[in-house]
Amino acid sequence: MNNDAGKPGYRGTWLILSHGFNMDGRAASQTITDKIPLLIAQGVTPVVVSAQTGTKDSVVEHHQVPAIAPSGLKFDMRHILRKHIRNRTAFKIVKGLVSLVLLPFYLLERAIIHLESQWSWFVMAYFTGARLIKQHKPAIIYSTGGANSAHFAGYLLARHFGIPWIAELHDPMIHDQWRGSRMAYRWAAYLERMICRHASAAWWFTEMALARARERNPVLGERGHMIIPGVGTPDFQSAAYRKRDKLHFAHCGSLAESRNLAIFFEALHGLLEQHPQYRDMVQIDVYSSKLDGVSRAALERFPLPGTVKEHGRLETDPATGKSGRQQVLEAMRQTDVLLLLHGSDPFCEEYIPSKLFEYLWTKRPVLGLIWRNPQLERIMAERGHHAVNALDVQGLQAALLEIFRQWESDELKDTEFSNPFTVEDAVAQIVALAGRVQKGAA
Repeated sequence: MNNDAGKPGYRGTWLILSHGFNMDGRAASQTITDKIPLLIAQGVTPVVVSAQTGTKDSVVEHHQVPAIAPSGLKFDMRHILRKHIRNRTAFKIVKGLVSLVLLPFYLLERAIIHLESQWSWFVMAYFTGARLIKQHKPAIIYSTGGANSAHFAGYLLARHFGIPWIAELHDPMIHDQWRGSRMAYRWAAYLERMICRHASAAWWFTEMALARARERNPVLGERGHMIIPGVGTPDFQSAAYRKRDKLHFAHCGSLAESRNLAIFFEALHGLLEQHPQYRDMVQIDVYSSKLDGVSRAALERFPLPGTVKEHGRLETDPATGKSGRQQVLEAMRQTDVLLLLHGSDPFCEEYIPSKLFEYLWTKRPVLGLIWRNPQLERIMAERGHHAVNALDVQGLQAALLEIFRQWESDELKDTEFSNPFTVEDAVAQIVALAGRVQKGAA
């Protein structure tokens, strides 16, 4: 029995299903972990079920459960080993041995089932969730992802126990330019239908994602919402911007073939050909990842000698004790211009990179390469940042030239009116939404 029950403002226990909970540096984790203290402050008692890949929470009741399929076990083990084995050579050896043991079963699974590696996590999430429902009698089931398996577990639990279910969708579940298997598309489409038909409320992170989900599933009606997640106030400690001897552009986050620096490299190379006086006055810092194949090929085609510095994934600094994430936060605060890569797939019309919400807290200028997303362009323009079509090399060159001239004349100051999106706002909307759901279910 919860000791807070009966207190003014108490909103009951919420069973939260989040595959990636407490995974450091993961957007799918940050989206929910930042909300937990604020949900508690609003009178919610969270009980979390997650995968084993993150850190066990010491504040809230947190149950970590594995996937049951070989692909899920392989995914889990990679992250679990990384948490416990710091020596890179030892990590590779143990990871290789585990992969070898799983290989026959993994190949058999892949021959039959063509889904995301986390698909089977719903099984243990369901059984653990069922036990916790009997124990805690939650007022709300809240699935968030991230991994679609969290929503399937939420649907099954809500159907079995008759508890109101709210669903938070980080990305569009399906889209027109699908690159995965037919089975994965059908599975994701089925889950989207179940959410739109049976969730008491569901929300997406962009206006277009919500609009297209409604087009595919008119039954969603007014139960569908758009809530921008925001991020908690980052701890930049004493980090502050100061102009250095070079103009620093920083990209912080993952790179992939669908989201890369190729156009940026091409535009900067062309600009330096036209304005060679800037050649030794610029540096591109790449944090949290190495260059992807497309970016590396572009750099060979449009060389920028001595300009690109790959910092990669930063580990805890033994001298200062600062985590890799803390070091990147401070680097973001100190850089001249932050690079926001949106991609150029049709999917991007329904997607806003979560990194933007962190960037806005830095107060530093942001240069965004945006693809057909009026909402994202509006957010950038309202805050005085640069938004350029993701494939427009000439437009990007013009923006870069303007930035160089602003840097030369000391005009790249902090943006005092960055107006970041806060987790407090998102939580207030979610709690209000859940309150209406609970009243309707009473």
